[in-house]
Amino acid sequence: MDTINDMSITVSPPRASIVANAVAVPMRAIVHRQYGTPDVLTFEEVERPVPGEDDVLVRVHAAGASIGDHHIVTGKPYVIRLSPHIGVLRPRNRVPGQALAGRVEAVGAKVTTVRPGDEVYGDAPAGGFAEYAVVPAQRLAPKPANLSFEEAAATSWAVTPLQALRDVGGLQAGQRVLINGASGGVGSWAIQIAKALGAHVTAVCSGRNAEMVRALGADTVVDYTNEDFVSGGARFDVVFDTVGNRSLSDFRKVLSPTGTYVSCSGGSSSLRWLLRLAKASLTSLFTRQKLKMFIVSPNRADLLSLKELVEAGKARPAIERHYALSEVADALRHVGEGHTRGQVVIRVVRE
Repeated sequence: MDTINDMSITVSPPRASIVANAVAVPMRAIVHRQYGTPDVLTFEEVERPVPGEDDVLVRVHAAGASIGDHHIVTGKPYVIRLSPHIGVLRPRNRVPGQALAGRVEAVGAKVTTVRPGDEVYGDAPAGGFAEYAVVPAQRLAPKPANLSFEEAAATSWAVTPLQALRDVGGLQAGQRVLINGASGGVGSWAIQIAKALGAHVTAVCSGRNAEMVRALGADTVVDYTNEDFVSGGARFDVVFDTVGNRSLSDFRKVLSPTGTYVSCSGGSSSLRWLLRLAKASLTSLFTRQKLKMFIVSPNRADLLSLKELVEAGKARPAIERHYALSEVADALRHVGEGHTRGQVVIRVVRE
């Protein structure tokens, strides 16, 4: 959502149409005007957004609060501000929030994949921390039938490990995968997706989360507070790094000679991320090991794949905490500490 327009939505079955120059309709939302700690966020009444011709207006029932949302609110690492959806000097979008689930309120003129009243989930470029959000239709899919809205909002994050393991890592049945940061919002999904792909999973987490990751399907658990996975002697076909707390040389030591390292985290500083990207690209030229920095690309096809996986009982979200919409700042302070166990969800509509 780049702007909040002075327009409203009228519903006319079987579709909702956009009416210009109508009276603005209010909604409650979390507003983000400047970069800083989560304390910069305010809970306000703003104008409801209006979808474009390729967009969907979603009545948000639940949203997810992730470390990615924390990065967007703080504007750190600074490299994320180069994204067209973020903003260099100040936030481009007044309302943050990406992962969400809810009901379709209205659709743009060119949208054919969903209709008003449909239950959906997906990943918005922004705007999820509000009662209504505009989402491109290609970033939404039907909500898994066996999940609540809150569980579905937490499922949107699973696109990241799905693409990282299946597409970038090329993980195959019978291979061995190491997941660094296995108990977090992305890592907990990575365990289940890797198992669904038929891999042997080694999960790296703290001892307090060992039981949780085993319950999610991990075959082996490495407690990083007592054991160094680098010195363990095991080799892996794929390493998926969600934390960025170890050097590339450390990860290369545990990769097989033709293994693949995939990272969705470069650490907490822009310089470190850029250096890591440069080193990975350069090193890959001189070794059969593949070192890849990865950025997720949300899309309907992968959301549909996850829906099928969840409805088949092969994966479920692991929700740690629930917060009200007015408590988004508290939720982001928690995820910013870096020790979440599974997903953190914002309850917009109590079910």
